[in-house]
Amino acid sequence: MNLDLTDKIAIITGSSRGLGLASATALAREGCRVALCARTAGRLAEAEAEVGAACGDPGRVFAVQADVATGEGVAALVGQTVERFGGLDILVNNVGLARGGDLMATTDADWQEAIDQTLMPAVRASKLAVPHMKRRGGGVILMIASIFGRETGGRMTYNAVKAAEISLAKSLAQQLARDNIRVNSIAPGSILFPGGSWWKRQQADPEGIAEFVRRELPFGRFGAPEEVAQVVAFLASPKASWVSGASIVVDGCQSRSLI
Repeated sequence: MNLDLTDKIAIITGSSRGLGLASATALAREGCRVALCARTAGRLAEAEAEVGAACGDPGRVFAVQADVATGEGVAALVGQTVERFGGLDILVNNVGLARGGDLMATTDADWQEAIDQTLMPAVRASKLAVPHMKRRGGGVILMIASIFGRETGGRMTYNAVKAAEISLAKSLAQQLARDNIRVNSIAPGSILFPGGSWWKRQQADPEGIAEFVRRELPFGRFGAPEEVAQVVAFLASPKASWVSGASIVVDGCQSRSLI
């Protein structure tokens, strides 16, 4: 299917590996000009080369080294992208981090870190993106959330900030519809990729993770980043023109929620 994304301009935060890298690759293959970002220069350069090779046109790929947990980092990412490509049509808020344990073991610093590393980058990037999208007649904002923003499971701090992203997406969708800007959240289940959290757990405890897969994942396997990325590309495209304010689950029937 031609998704009509040729020459659309996209930013994907946290895009040096995993879901962010897969999303950038999917959008670039559909003809988008994409801006990647990460804090680590070496891995970011590798990701830039990978996406350029995948889409066959390295000139459509631009990497910005930035810490989007800071306002300055978000401003640099958006500003440099607009300067390089001339505008902005699509924002994929993917970056995120949350640590801590149960209530008594989780410090105020853990809570603040989860907010600063996950929710606030999405808030700031969306706020800076909207004026550019308005100038181009509309746009798309996507939040990469989680099934554990929709139901219990996983780390407490992670659940809270992912639930906040889903709520933020719904609020922004209602606010920005008049400007022809669609906003949705995507709720992946457990996704496996080298260097990711599930990969690390699998390396540390292969038998325990195998049991988790048998017990929790009906298809008998983890999801792949590319399976989420294809949903990102569709939702970013005009083919999803009447989808806004939704939370789309991409989890191989892992979650238990009825909605």
